[in-house]
Amino acid sequence: MPTRETNTAAERVEEWKLSSAATLGSSVRTRGIFLEVRARLPSTAKKFLHVEARTLALQMPEGSEGDFRTASMIVAKALQDIEVLPVIPREIEDILAISATERHRWLNDGRLQSAGTRTVKLRGRARKITFHVFDPRHVEDVLDRDLVTLWREQDTLTAAENRRRAAGKAALTRLQKKGRKAALAIGDTDDDSRRKLQGWEDFEADGFLR
Repeated sequence: MPTRETNTAAERVEEWKLSSAATLGSSVRTRGIFLEVRARLPSTAKKFLHVEARTLALQMPEGSEGDFRTASMIVAKALQDIEVLPVIPREIEDILAISATERHRWLNDGRLQSAGTRTVKLRGRARKITFHVFDPRHVEDVLDRDLVTLWREQDTLTAAENRRRAAGKAALTRLQKKGRKAALAIGDTDDDSRRKLQGWEDFEADGFLR
């Protein structure tokens, strides 16, 4: 990536312009790259790295040439393969303009392809969280082919079909309940009839009908 180094009376500055292949047009992704690079710097140098638009800038006071050179080499090395840095959930949601619900649904049914998982410890907490990450080239392909629009249309059709099937199942259940109630009612009528005809055989044997 192209860099620019300048000297002023008060500081030394070096800049790195991030490519669109690295940021995928996302400010959230740009911020994520910045945090990834800054995490590799010594603690004393972290505060001197900044990000603005799509540019990382290392600004250190004059007189810190040794530290500046060390930090500059670390940043340059970190940026060598930055275009293949896995995309994390909040980044893919921003890049594709999708919701967390859509991300989970499309990941679960295989439309979004996981590139593995990553486990991080939350700051100030003992708890760790694990989440799926994504290959930036896969994300770029989804974006370029506008697959999000296609997937949303598919989801709309699927939801409509599911509602139709649910309505049909509910109607069938109601019909079955009515059928059972009717059968019970008929059964009760037969029982009443049988109770009313008790003693008929004796009545006929006595010859009252002859």
